[in-house]
Amino acid sequence: MSGFIALHQWQHYNARAKHRPAWKDRFHDATNRRLADGRGVFSAGGRVSLISKVLLAQLGLSVVLAMLFWGVGGRVPAYSALLGGLTCVVPNAFLALRLVVPRRDPGPGALMRAAYIGELGKLALTVLMFGTVFVLVRPLAAWPLFAGFIGTQLMTLAGFLMREKEVRVEERTKNGA
Repeated sequence: MSGFIALHQWQHYNARAKHRPAWKDRFHDATNRRLADGRGVFSAGGRVSLISKVLLAQLGLSVVLAMLFWGVGGRVPAYSALLGGLTCVVPNAFLALRLVVPRRDPGPGALMRAAYIGELGKLALTVLMFGTVFVLVRPLAAWPLFAGFIGTQLMTLAGFLMREKEVRVEERTKNGA
């Protein structure tokens, strides 16, 4: 009887490892399972990923802020606000591309390296774009420029709220509620 229990436990221990050990399985961690399922690491569950939604919302907010500043202050505040928004959107798009582009090594280490390089590139692009705007654009309204940048940057927080909402909806549909 004890031999049967030992054999039974042995048969069910790591059942997938009949052909290869579990620690060598490509889809062992959550990141690789998401990539294998086709959901991606930062997928929102629909056709458009969460990152794309946030970038489009940032771009849309930049345009809306530029139109508001145009109505209130004229042409110079309008293009200053638009440039501030673009100074946020373009580096964020660079970071997003670094995170979602497939890599040869889909492991978590490669994702962390891509995130570090993407964040450093985002910081460098932000500094470069602000420097370029301050040197090349005359006349420039500083208040609308920074309002556009900060408002667009705050749209990233809305992305976290969208993600939280989608996770709750996904849990409800999974549970049948």
